[in-house]
Amino acid sequence: MADKLQLLKRYWHYTTFRPSQEEIIDSVLAGRDTLALLPTGGGKSLCYQLPTMMMEGLCLVVSPLIALMKDQVQHLNDRHIKAACLYAGQSSNEIFTVLNNAVSGGLKFLYVSPERLLNRMFIEHFRSMKVCLIVVDEAHCISQWGYDFRPPYLQIAEIRQYKPFVPLIALTATATAGVIEDICQRLQLRQCQMFHTSYARPNLIYSVDHTADKLTALLRVCRRCGEGSGIVYVGSRKRTESVATFLNANGLAAVFYHAGLTTRERDVRQGQWMEGKFGIIVATNAFGMGIDKADVRYVVHMDMPSSVEAYFQEAGRAGRDGAEARAVLLYDDGDLNRMTQNFDTDYPPLSHVRNAYRALCNYYRLPIGSGADSRHEFDIKAICDSYRLPMREFYNSCLVLEREGLVRLDDGESRFSTIYIPLGRDELYRFQLNHMLLGELLQMLIRLYPGISTEHIPIDEKHIASRCMLDEKEVRQRLVKMHDMHVVEYRPASDRPQIVFCTERIDENSIHLGGQNYDELKAAARDRLEAMKSYVTNDKVCRHRQLLAYFGETDDVTDCGRCDVCMRQRSNDADVEQAVLQAVARGGMSVAGLCEELADQNYIGVEEAVRQLLDRGELQLDKNLFLSLS
Repeated sequence: MADKLQLLKRYWHYTTFRPSQEEIIDSVLAGRDTLALLPTGGGKSLCYQLPTMMMEGLCLVVSPLIALMKDQVQHLNDRHIKAACLYAGQSSNEIFTVLNNAVSGGLKFLYVSPERLLNRMFIEHFRSMKVCLIVVDEAHCISQWGYDFRPPYLQIAEIRQYKPFVPLIALTATATAGVIEDICQRLQLRQCQMFHTSYARPNLIYSVDHTADKLTALLRVCRRCGEGSGIVYVGSRKRTESVATFLNANGLAAVFYHAGLTTRERDVRQGQWMEGKFGIIVATNAFGMGIDKADVRYVVHMDMPSSVEAYFQEAGRAGRDGAEARAVLLYDDGDLNRMTQNFDTDYPPLSHVRNAYRALCNYYRLPIGSGADSRHEFDIKAICDSYRLPMREFYNSCLVLEREGLVRLDDGESRFSTIYIPLGRDELYRFQLNHMLLGELLQMLIRLYPGISTEHIPIDEKHIASRCMLDEKEVRQRLVKMHDMHVVEYRPASDRPQIVFCTERIDENSIHLGGQNYDELKAAARDRLEAMKSYVTNDKVCRHRQLLAYFGETDDVTDCGRCDVCMRQRSNDADVEQAVLQAVARGGMSVAGLCEELADQNYIGVEEAVRQLLDRGELQLDKNLFLSLS
């Protein structure tokens, strides 16, 4: 067996490990449960991939996003390491092939979503797999005290009962002390060894720009950073399109990305950006997790993130190659108020949650005592229009219902058709005798999909059609007909979001939101909100220092000397005002042009200096909004 350095060079073409990587790998090889906290770009994937190559068996990786799984699998396959993933949209044949390969030893890595762990078919195969390591990526998602809580992550520990002696490694780039404690408890980590490297990213230059004209400020950042790629985060799908249009109109190649696009559209746009066909991608926070693009020179936030954790992780996607990069947050006077207003709807009162639950059940016509495990297309606009409910408040009430275990939203396993035969053998025989054409299709289904009589099985109508020598449309029509006859339960594929009722409908007055727990969660979220506000408004303490302090790093931390706070302290207000006056004296120019010119000279706070000079009457604006000396 090759040693660690030989494998590192052979598969990853490195000759040395990054900080803490080797120690984490040794912990995994020793069979210990391990928690690794490494900054974005710190090489987390190597910490489980390399030791797996030194062990006998399969590594199961639980990952939150399809794009993240596909990216990791592609990287491994490019290194001639056998890896696969299970994700929504695969045909049943593809799923069975992957699972059978995992059982037979044909795979070294298998990536799955946390929702997949609840699938009975997966569990049956998992019990037969020879597993050497379980990995939980983005482990902060398991903590209800974190900024990115994912309820399905709570089920991960249950899979350990089938492989009680297999070690588990949890990985994340952002976690406070409370979240770390929650991760250890909910994953049932045993005698866990924790590795926590510094969150410091010395190559990142952080800055906050208080501006009334965000678009002009954005243009200035994009042009200043020059070559390389950029990510621009905005708070809504609509703004991704408008900001991308603005950048293109100003000569910068930009593409927009959000969760409302089809899977193919998202894949194409991400691929175009990764390949450099577009220098800038304008996106909601649906984009970025697991993206391994080295030359991202800047990340700009046009809207306020909801927490320091979210901002730190998103900003950390810049400069993964170690070269200088910028993380810029733009905000105006209304952003802080909007954050507070949005928070009130993000954590709705009990009465609103009960109203939302009643509206859901009534919309889908579920009487009390029924509806358990039923799945429906989640048309949020239609529901809100029907019951005159504010959309954002209703959606956040649904998230609370998901946390309470009453519903599950868009679980990631519903983007393909499934079928289940509830009839017994005698009933099936009689049906086939009385309905010859439908009976032939039914017999083909039974041959193609083992287990179809025990649970819903993913199917591929196109494959069925080819085997039956029928048109795909005809297959779907016959399946629908058998569904209406209660011979099968057929759930056609849908690209629309889904909602699953996890329990039978209850009286909404029985919903109590966990009492004190809900209040504590809301208080923790408010603390995160206030911390984000503090970071934005605190222009006295180095940005680098502020971020590290939030994650508990205070010892031996020095000012970065390059963020907007440090630069402002190096050049006092009088220096900036003097530079403004000198630039304007050379000839009339716009505020945007002035800011761009002085930014290249590392002057900070130019807009504020212009405001002060206008207020004092030392500068004036003409009708074309050009500055001149009074």
